Amino acid sequence: MAPGGQRPPVSVIIPCYNQAHFLGQALDSALSQRYPDVEVIVVDDGATDDTAAVAARYPAARYVWQPNQGLSAARNAGWRASKGELVVFLDADDRLLPGALDAGVQQLVLHAHAVFTFGRHLKIDAEGRPLPTPRQPLVVERHYETLLRMNYIAMPAKVMYRGEALAAVGGFARGLDAAADYDLYLRLTQRFPVVAHTTFVAEYRQHGDNMSGDAALMLRTTSAILRARARAHRGEAPLREACREGRRYFAEYYGTRLLSALKGAVRERRWHEAGRHGRALAPHGGWLAGYAGRRLRSLIA
Repeated sequence: MAPGGQRPPVSVIIPCYNQAHFLGQALDSALSQRYPDVEVIVVDDGATDDTAAVAARYPAARYVWQPNQGLSAARNAGWRASKGELVVFLDADDRLLPGALDAGVQQLVLHAHAVFTFGRHLKIDAEGRPLPTPRQPLVVERHYETLLRMNYIAMPAKVMYRGEALAAVGGFARGLDAAADYDLYLRLTQRFPVVAHTTFVAEYRQHGDNMSGDAALMLRTTSAILRARARAHRGEAPLREACREGRRYFAEYYGTRLLSALKGAVRERRWHEAGRHGRALAPHGGWLAGYAGRRLRSLIA
């Protein structure tokens, strides 16, 4: 419970497009939170599976339907329909951990200046079994500049926002579904303070249909975001350098995945797929050449 007995209402928004097979677990994790003032909203983004039927089994959750418009539009529709002062976006394939809402509320009550707070996450597989989770750095200052260098928040459900902050920046940007959360973190941290904490609050499911698993799409989208940021910071050398480092980080992170996929496609003579991977890699050849050189030097040092 937050200090002083403060219990601001919280809304948990669950956008869903053809992930009915995971949706029940997401709803269970949200509705089982012990926080006393919470609403849960499922946004059906024009799904063609059993999303509506699964949602109907949970009368405690509100159901909102819209024609398919993409993840950003579904998230925005959810928070605009919500009544909570604080908002969490839980993707339909992920889960909240017990106590997640209490942890977020406590931070935002303690840090009244912060527009969002974020904790830590665990990785799980498609069946919900634990996976190795990389170390997550604790960043306590210069969030905007550090986020330009890398997306250390990584998972949307570990973030709790003030609804008024979402309204101030217009919510999630359309057309950036693959990295709209990253773009939102940047737009908010550029203008407002945020606060990190160390409580594990969510489980990030890894499966074959993760949008974040589409390396070509993620690389293209993050690069576009950082190019726009670099143009906006013309004349601000430290921030332009941070953008450059961020582009290198994402090129190496997603580029190595694309290189692996390209090698596999060539080996199996799947030429169309190989060409697609090659075209995705082409604009980032310089970054990847530098990465390969550094890896080689580290091996022979």
